[in-house]
Amino acid sequence: MYKFLLSPKWIGFHLLCAAAIAGMISLGLWQLRRLDEKQAFNAQVTANTDADVAPLSDVLAVDPDELDGQAYRRIEVTGSYLATPQFEVVNVSQDGLNGRDAVNALQLDDGSLVIVNRGFVAAGSALPAPPTGEVQLLARIKTGQRAGTGQTGDDGSQQLSEIRRVDLEALGQQFDQPLAPVYLELLQSSPAEPSTMQPIAFPELGEGPHLSYAIQWFIFTISVAVGWVFAIRKSVADRTKPKKPSKFKAVERYDPAAS
Repeated sequence: MYKFLLSPKWIGFHLLCAAAIAGMISLGLWQLRRLDEKQAFNAQVTANTDADVAPLSDVLAVDPDELDGQAYRRIEVTGSYLATPQFEVVNVSQDGLNGRDAVNALQLDDGSLVIVNRGFVAAGSALPAPPTGEVQLLARIKTGQRAGTGQTGDDGSQQLSEIRRVDLEALGQQFDQPLAPVYLELLQSSPAEPSTMQPIAFPELGEGPHLSYAIQWFIFTISVAVGWVFAIRKSVADRTKPKKPSKFKAVERYDPAAS
């Protein structure tokens, strides 16, 4: 009765259903992993934000492999801005406004350099030069940004002014001395920045749609499995259903030879 399930057509149907189920389960689990990553990121950002303010030197003293875990830690640092080169991160938006970010290098007392994203400037406002002389900054640590798949990166071998992101590898080629392996997002400055400069917005710590997407994929998986079972049961029922007798009697053909 079930031999038909081994026919080429049905084997193809089984394989199609199995591939769809496996693929959708994989996508659902991937969304759950994304949710775990987002929750871990949120917890780390919250912990680092709530931690005591530390000197930049303390943060840079950790193992380089652990610098990612210092992201959003608040630090204090003193130094002097280099007026040039000045960079602007283009095509950014904040609070519903389009604009760009002002980025400069800060020279520390030991002569080393650290990149500072000084803040957001709305379109239509001039990009202000950095304060002169010694400045004291309260900032948060960020790790360098890199171009993602399909994105265009900045060519650090050429002189840069407009940049797509704070790519420390590209920006490092613009200076004669190495940069710190992290950059800073300015929170407060003494002396203060001009009023046209807004601090970079703190990231939203929502969990996103990952859980709902995972549930949807698992529902689709169940739907395919139920459909596969129903298809088999219907085919079995059709094959075992007794045939109804014909309503019409067979008509005998006239055979002249028999007359």
